[in-house]
Amino acid sequence: MTELLAVITITIFAVISPGPDFAMVTRNSLLLSRRSGVLTALGIAFGVWVHVAYTLLGVGLLIRQSLLLFTGLKLVGAAYLIWLGISMLRAKPTRATASTERVALSDLGALRMGFLTNALNPKTTIFVVSLFMQVVQPTTALSVQMAYGAFISAAHLIWFAIVALFFSSPTVRLRLLTFRQWIDRAFGALLVGFGALLAAASVTR
Repeated sequence: MTELLAVITITIFAVISPGPDFAMVTRNSLLLSRRSGVLTALGIAFGVWVHVAYTLLGVGLLIRQSLLLFTGLKLVGAAYLIWLGISMLRAKPTRATASTERVALSDLGALRMGFLTNALNPKTTIFVVSLFMQVVQPTTALSVQMAYGAFISAAHLIWFAIVALFFSSPTVRLRLLTFRQWIDRAFGALLVGFGALLAAASVTR
């Protein structure tokens, strides 16, 4: 019971803390559509399973012990965030009409974006590996550990689906879409900033 409560508490705080996942869901929900935002959230939930899978397979311990491997993963994640951010910064301003919003990103594209944003997110790597290495006991049954992974994934889906629903609500979008171009640039700069900080921390460590 103590282990379960620890997993639930740590997961909730980790999920709601701001990061690339939050920025991506907010941006897609606000500038594209509610469907894009929810699918991005679903992709993020799928991405969590990448971290859970390699942790349960024992690769998480290798990542934690190998500074070179962990640094390499962080640099890949940083490069992806910077690429996404630059793409947003370079996007040409368009009118926020219903027709253009819904073709801007396919369903598969929204899923892929959410999945890669989380799967390549070092923050999630640190969170999942640390949780399973320090909180979950080695004697805990594999089925229970997989249940923890399912909870972590579900927590990401629920939280980011709520974020998507909020930022895609007509009232919020009506007030903010006037600044569509600047919002895209702001989120682009935010992702570039996340990536740059990750890269700098990896190189200087």
